[in-house]
Amino acid sequence: MWQAHRNGLRTSATMMYGMGEPLTARVEHFQRVRDLQDETGGFTAFISWTFQHEHTDMPDVPETYAEEYLRTLAVSRLFFDNIVHFQTSWVTQGKKIGQVALGFGADDMGSIMIEENVVSSAGTNYRMSQDEMEHLILSAGYTPRQRTNLYERLVTREETAEQARRYRHALTPANRDLVSSALLPVVG
Repeated sequence: MWQAHRNGLRTSATMMYGMGEPLTARVEHFQRVRDLQDETGGFTAFISWTFQHEHTDMPDVPETYAEEYLRTLAVSRLFFDNIVHFQTSWVTQGKKIGQVALGFGADDMGSIMIEENVVSSAGTNYRMSQDEMEHLILSAGYTPRQRTNLYERLVTREETAEQARRYRHALTPANRDLVSSALLPVVG
């Protein structure tokens, strides 16, 4: 990460936990992330999630429950005074805990995950549409806002469509419906 940040790349900082490691290992991980952020300022967000043990070679590892996830999220928000954004891990915790996490320090629900292969290979398969995500955020008392990977805010779907037009080379079947065909350039 240090080299990526040194080369001008921004990244998220992550921590997967719940494999039976001692709490001291988590604190050490926190400290290393904090120190690197102090040095480089390259982290855009912190994202923690619990080990998903189904379909792994470690099925006997005890499950880590939502209470521990929410406590870890809240502690990370306090510990990392040098990281601005904290993302929920609804992909591992489910939609409802993802929503509750907004009250425990998270300010970002992440993406709708058009394709996710890491957590799903361990047996966790939560999915959510943009409308579902917006509903969860609104019903938790917050205003949904879209953003870029660098946390540039896109206030409305229309602004998101404008970004898509600017970066039309990145259009896919999954995001093409955000951009009116009348607004796309004519090719050919």
